[in-house]
Amino acid sequence: QEKKIFMVQGPYPIIRRLLRARGWVERKAPHTGRQQEQHCGDQNKQRLQTKPSHGSARQREEEDQCDEDPHGIHDLMSYLARDQLPNFIWTNFLEAVDRQLMQDNSVLNHYARVDAFTTKEGLCLSLQNLPWIEQADPNTFFPRCYRLGTRDDREAFIEDFRLTAARSLLKLALEEAGDRPVRTEQVPDSAKGEGRLCPQSWHRSHISHPKHSTAQPGSPLYPELVEEALEVCKQHLGVLQHEDIDRNTPSPCRTCIDWDNFLQQYYRVAHEGAGLMLTRQQRKQCQNLLQSLAEKLPQLDMEGKLNVWILKPGAESQGRGIICMTRLEEMLQLAWSCTAPSVQVGRWVVQKYVERMLTIFGTKFDIRQWFVVTDWKPLTVWFYQDCYLRFCSRPFSLHHLERARHLCNVSVQKWYKTSPDQDPRVPPDKIWSNKQFQEYLAQVGQEDAWHKVLVPGMKVAILNALRSAQDRVHFRKGNFELYGADFVVGEDLQPWLLEINSCPTMSPSSAVTRQLCANVQRDTLCLVIDRKDNPTCSIGAFELIYKE
Repeated sequence: QEKKIFMVQGPYPIIRRLLRARGWVERKAPHTGRQQEQHCGDQNKQRLQTKPSHGSARQREEEDQCDEDPHGIHDLMSYLARDQLPNFIWTNFLEAVDRQLMQDNSVLNHYARVDAFTTKEGLCLSLQNLPWIEQADPNTFFPRCYRLGTRDDREAFIEDFRLTAARSLLKLALEEAGDRPVRTEQVPDSAKGEGRLCPQSWHRSHISHPKHSTAQPGSPLYPELVEEALEVCKQHLGVLQHEDIDRNTPSPCRTCIDWDNFLQQYYRVAHEGAGLMLTRQQRKQCQNLLQSLAEKLPQLDMEGKLNVWILKPGAESQGRGIICMTRLEEMLQLAWSCTAPSVQVGRWVVQKYVERMLTIFGTKFDIRQWFVVTDWKPLTVWFYQDCYLRFCSRPFSLHHLERARHLCNVSVQKWYKTSPDQDPRVPPDKIWSNKQFQEYLAQVGQEDAWHKVLVPGMKVAILNALRSAQDRVHFRKGNFELYGADFVVGEDLQPWLLEINSCPTMSPSSAVTRQLCANVQRDTLCLVIDRKDNPTCSIGAFELIYKE
């Protein structure tokens, strides 16, 4: 009568505990009810006969569940409610829910068709269409991304790779000449002064990228290399400035030079240590061109100079199948030759790697940021004000592209031991809270960066991603969904959105995530259950950031 029957499917003991504390009764999923009851009885007997053991996380969750119901009261209530339809369902996958259990007014923690922004392929397509929906440029918060399974995207990627190689060659030439590209942004005032590090200097002080030379000293390069890069960049700048509107000519990237030859020579400079010589005139041209391009290309700075891209299966998660690469022909060959059953032919995306990223103690990290959507019409979004950082287990290097240095996923890093050359200040469990990150930022003279740059940037990226996919999501009134967005941070402290997960893990891998995951589950229930009866109740760390 009070409509307090719930069902939990998946590893969510905290949700079960919190709902029971509210007076809700669980209707056990058909395949777990009697099985769990028998398991608890066996577990209690076993613990009387054996010493305590640490066991796995899942075992601890099952033991906790049994500890909470030592007399079987909850199991009895569940038995009495076995024929009742649940009013609230929390599951790890929408497909796991039996449609016959759904009522018109039941609440479910998922929406349908969210793959439009929660798969790598879906997010790539949705954000490509963003400029048609909103006055927003995805290139300001989402690294350039292409679907290799579609002809247009594949050709656009090839052209992008070539243009990036030409720009990168100019950067390398200037660097070898003892100069750095002219930057367009100003160093924040808070970064100036004695004993403080500006964002550009963090990267140099925390990590270096030695060039691994396989070329012989003085290896000959055909002398037109820099001139060809300059010509390509000039033509591209003309395109960006719309000077090509009246010209019926192909893209400059396809016709002006022998690209196969150019790329092979570029690889020698970027990855094998071959040298370049710049004339004074070329040096000035490089500086002016890169400065002009920076005004048109928001990602010119973060893209670096080694042309590293990251290849991802379009619908996988937890870092499966992801690899960093630097050579065009190898990326195209891998995408079309992979025979893994989990990767459909052509269902790959390739994304520009953020080469100039902020590292902490010389180590790459990313940010897992939660948010909840409680309605799609009108779109209503709640941002969680706590989050956590995930570290890699080996020092960051663009000349070593193995997963241990570049994929921060807990599911990936758990297989690697911390390397001996890792800075001892990196946390052993490879996790920080956002509070610890804020303390670090304060120590390096960027105490305002979290609230003034990072959080606003993450909010903008999340909202744009949701709006880009809004018309493709099948929403159901009363439902909600908790998401986990992943970001990396550029040297200039700008957050870059990588992906959005529809079923973020709630299984803790550290003391930090044990507390934060419990908190976000508690506050989500306050938001979607308690707030219905009491609009002024506490919703913890959730903040309403958008209501259409």
